[in-house]
Amino acid sequence: MDIKISKEEIKEYEKLKVISQLTLVKEKIKLFESKYGCSLDRFREEIEKKEEEFGNWDDYIEWKANYDTFLDLEKKISEINNAKNIKIV
Repeated sequence: MDIKISKEEIKEYEKLKVISQLTLVKEKIKLFESKYGCSLDRFREEIEKKEEEFGNWDDYIEWKANYDTFLDLEKKISEINNAKNIKIV
């Protein structure tokens, strides 16, 4: 039996995997934005002005990690969209 898959189908499949990860990360970011009522940059500015609160810094570190992951996943989608060579291993 032969299985035929186009390059576009492979790209779409790869994008869907990344989009599912991206959705989870976006939701985590939204939770922090809702909890603190501001953006990540604004939150960082606020906690740097105040006396150290470990809970806030923990949230900042997690929020920042999610934001960095969001940027990486967005970049990955762009790379998939622009992929010219597709190898099946």
